[in-house]
Amino acid sequence: MTNRTVTVQDLGYGISLIDLIQSGERGRTGAYILRGEEKTAIVDVGSALDIPNLLIGLKQLQISPEQIDYVIVTHIHLDHAGGVGTLLPYLPHATVVVHPRGARHLIDPSRLIAGARSVYGDQLEECFGQILPVPEERILIRNDEETLSLGGERLLTFYDSPGHARHHFSIWDPVSQGIFSGDALGIRYVPELTGLDFEIIYPSSSPTEFDRESVFSTVNRLSKLPVKRIYHAHFGVTEPAQMAFERVLKGAAGFDDTARSLFYPGISWKIIAEALQDYMKQDMEQQGLQAPHSWKEFALDLELDAKGLLYRLEKEAKENGSVE
Repeated sequence: MTNRTVTVQDLGYGISLIDLIQSGERGRTGAYILRGEEKTAIVDVGSALDIPNLLIGLKQLQISPEQIDYVIVTHIHLDHAGGVGTLLPYLPHATVVVHPRGARHLIDPSRLIAGARSVYGDQLEECFGQILPVPEERILIRNDEETLSLGGERLLTFYDSPGHARHHFSIWDPVSQGIFSGDALGIRYVPELTGLDFEIIYPSSSPTEFDRESVFSTVNRLSKLPVKRIYHAHFGVTEPAQMAFERVLKGAAGFDDTARSLFYPGISWKIIAEALQDYMKQDMEQQGLQAPHSWKEFALDLELDAKGLLYRLEKEAKENGSVE
């Protein structure tokens, strides 16, 4: 295990946030620990490379691995669920809770690995480590609006949340009046990551299932809950929740419009990424915020967002017969 200091935040309501220091970056990705009166759950675990930091965080919380009852993954992208197979041997009593579209890819991750390799290439293992299968008998599927009790009033409800990915659910927690949103309600860029003096939210349109209208539908549905706060996997808490809803709606439209205005068959994702950076810069300045001089900490997300938008537009063009 690393000797790196792992930051753990007490968020109240029996919830803690462990900074996984993903890719060596603080404020990038977190794992949430939820304590009920009877059971304890982890929401999202990061990649295989993040598991040592997660275990250090649990130790700081004085929670033994044997006390974890559930590992809930909001979706199966590798920065959220890639480390589940690596983590499970440490958690002898834990069941993995997953969206019905994601379960088979945890059991047999071959297609998941192939899809990720098409995006990350030879850097896949360097970025995420080894992706190990999850035993089928340790998986629990939660369908839309099904629940999971951690004891007492902590009865979690799962909501199908497409837009970022079709295998995505968000989790409603009545105790905190919060939603654990994975990537469905955007990425919250925090000062620990960006070096800026403000937090700001943009959607994640990474390959291959971003869909603007589904983002709108998901936000519309989740915003009807009596929600006060959003727990983002990337990263931390947005309160009031309405701020996250508004930012994701605006950003999804802005990202999509920006890419569509430029699209032609054969366009490079790099052109779209540059335009997204310009859009974000203008958006920040419209809010009276000082845009960064260096976009280093946004670079990977800009690349993935551009590639996701391009994938969507190329697919639409092919379906419409405008490209072969």
